[in-house]
Amino acid sequence: MSNQETDSLTGQCLCGDVSFSFAREDLKSVDACHCGQCRQWSGNYWASVNISFDALKFTSDGTFTWYRASNYARRGFCSKCGSSLFWHADKLDDHKDRVAVALGSLNGPTGLALTEHIFVADKGDYYDIADGLPQKQKY
Repeated sequence: MSNQETDSLTGQCLCGDVSFSFAREDLKSVDACHCGQCRQWSGNYWASVNISFDALKFTSDGTFTWYRASNYARRGFCSKCGSSLFWHADKLDDHKDRVAVALGSLNGPTGLALTEHIFVADKGDYYDIADGLPQKQKY
């Protein structure tokens, strides 16, 4: 049975030491962030699915760690293989109840698709956004 046929999605880092799941019912949005920090963090733009923070369930987290990326957000990754996994604005009241999960970390097929682009004012000059989805200058 594929992820697309179940009520939950699963994911993991490259080495498999960090694995997790969450219920499809907790999905908030699927977007691509083009801000400078996300591009540095991921190597390109950051494509993620936003879910309720409480919905994220680790099945293995021995090498998982958070990096304080700014005074309002942290980024979660595997300290063994370096996989970028999560973005969490834990210091912003209107965002701390959700977490962004890297789309590339999910086991497929997921059945998900991007719905919008955010922070396009900061996008890299080496690519175009031409998929016809809504584009927000900020969030």
